[in-house]
Amino acid sequence: MASKTSIKKQSRFVHFYLVAYNALQTLGWIVIFFKLVNFYLSPGTRTLYESVRCVLNIFQNAAVLEVIHAVTGIVRSDPVITAFQVGSRVVVVCGVLMATYSPRDSIGLPLALLAWSVTEIIRYSNYCLSLLDLVPYFLKYLRYTLFIVLYPIGITGELLCIYAASKEVGAGHLYSLEMPNKYNFIFNYQHLLWFLMLLYIPLFPQLYLHMFSQRRKVLLKAKTN
Repeated sequence: MASKTSIKKQSRFVHFYLVAYNALQTLGWIVIFFKLVNFYLSPGTRTLYESVRCVLNIFQNAAVLEVIHAVTGIVRSDPVITAFQVGSRVVVVCGVLMATYSPRDSIGLPLALLAWSVTEIIRYSNYCLSLLDLVPYFLKYLRYTLFIVLYPIGITGELLCIYAASKEVGAGHLYSLEMPNKYNFIFNYQHLLWFLMLLYIPLFPQLYLHMFSQRRKVLLKAKTN
């Protein structure tokens, strides 16, 4: 059995790791938000996607670690909910924006980036300061209030990006396998994208209502403390 000293050292390491992770994610999404705003205030020759591509790929894909955090129990989050929230964005970043061109010019991209960046700046800074017992009430209030507007905006942006990608994939028969082929296997990427869009219908309301439930619990607790 592990000694108390080793357990304490392990918990200190986990605590330091989570503080560092959330602090870095906060900074990363601040950069993404700055690049988004700067793109429209000081337009140049680069597209919006070209402006944010590198930092977006790094920090959004790094969020996969949060599924591991939830599964291993180092944070108190539902692994299934976390997996869907992270997975849907990873699909948009890797399976849509990196794989096709049309979504990069879609109105869905700035909508998604706006909602994602504001949400994540508030969420990660909230988590970071909570670990240090320094989170102010106004930040917690923003965390559990702005989602009411930002979540639908983000979902709309994601769906518009996926829809734009599905049209491009269908027109060019991209990333698909048709019979006959040596693998004796059929795969249609456009149909997969349609299926992913349909998944939003049952899952989005559940996640949205879950956030309202969390809002009531957290803000009520904060007021009584």
